[in-house]
Amino acid sequence: MKFVDEVSIKVKAGDGGNGIVSFRREKYVQRGGPNGGDGGDGGSVIVVADPELNTLVDYRFIRFYEAERGENGQGNNMTGAKGEHLYLKAPIGTQITDLETGEIIGDLTKAGQEVLVAKGGFHGLGNTRFKSSINRAPRKATHGTAGETRELRLEMKVLADVGLLGLPNAGKSTFIRAVSAAKPKVAGYPFTTLIPNLGVVRVDNESSFVVADIPGVIEGAAEGAGLGIRFLRHLARTRILLHIVDLLPYDESDPVDNFNGIMNELYKYSESKDISLKDKPVWLVFNKTDLMLEEDVKEKVKDFLARLDWDGPVYQMSAVKKEGTQIICNDIMEFLIENPEVRQFEQEETTQEFQWPTQGESKVKDEEAWDDLEDELGDGFEPDEDDWDFEDGDTFEEDGVEIEYKK
Repeated sequence: MKFVDEVSIKVKAGDGGNGIVSFRREKYVQRGGPNGGDGGDGGSVIVVADPELNTLVDYRFIRFYEAERGENGQGNNMTGAKGEHLYLKAPIGTQITDLETGEIIGDLTKAGQEVLVAKGGFHGLGNTRFKSSINRAPRKATHGTAGETRELRLEMKVLADVGLLGLPNAGKSTFIRAVSAAKPKVAGYPFTTLIPNLGVVRVDNESSFVVADIPGVIEGAAEGAGLGIRFLRHLARTRILLHIVDLLPYDESDPVDNFNGIMNELYKYSESKDISLKDKPVWLVFNKTDLMLEEDVKEKVKDFLARLDWDGPVYQMSAVKKEGTQIICNDIMEFLIENPEVRQFEQEETTQEFQWPTQGESKVKDEEAWDDLEDELGDGFEPDEDDWDFEDGDTFEEDGVEIEYKK
């Protein structure tokens, strides 16, 4: 099956059915009155997360989808049938965006989750709805409203806790084979990984996390070179990035230059796509330590960290021999437990109950009210008994206006 992780489609919800003008025509029944029924509502278009899918290849050739229209109303006050909803299946991790406005309509993160992408039209009204005491025989009906039409982009982003970065042939696929049951292709030449691979790492019987491996990123990837740029979006949902550094690159290049080149491409892509990849924690993992003497490994790692001025987590491993991989997995699991994920749509909701005051009760304390009054009248104001001693019918003048006091 071909791997497709981004498609553009057009969807249209069903139109609402029209109402009808009809009158009761029956022998021996004079002036039977209006009996036109309403139309039916149009069907909506809904995208559903299906855990059995892992690609959007189903939408590669068919690009237009339309829900069923509502039926028109009929005589004898019969309402038209509603249009059937159209359900489109998509893999978990699919993000749905309106191409016209750029608005993110929904994000499928759980199996069975549904997102309404196009609302069906409202039904039209039959003439029975318009009868009244002064209009006994209305000859009026309304049409159903049109269903929504939208152009959508479905973008699949794998759901993984850990993402792997590194040059082609750095050992990313070998690392997944060593720590999980996934078996991606591994060979002695670069670019053996052509599509993202996922592996579930089980630290113990109750703890596990998911690792995502994407094709290697090379210099110029942000401008379209290589395959990595196509799949960098799959790292957007990860919580940790493991940057695997090959201590013995196949082209005898400088590992520090390789590291800086990949991180630069990552930052360029993040800025162009407005993805916060550069804000994620990055852990350094030096691979292929089994091909060098222990003293040479220490010297090379020390030189690398000094030139890079690195102060983050650092690990060493031999993925092919599974040396050092268990320590990395244990530390990843500990980090994930200590830093639980909070998604944007899981914001905390707070409710505040409004307390209505009882009759005669003020929400402001007497002392606060008197302080406010003093602020308005000035510090030198001292109340006099005559200022408050008004009788019914007394008048006084304020700002040129004569005011009469009434109890």
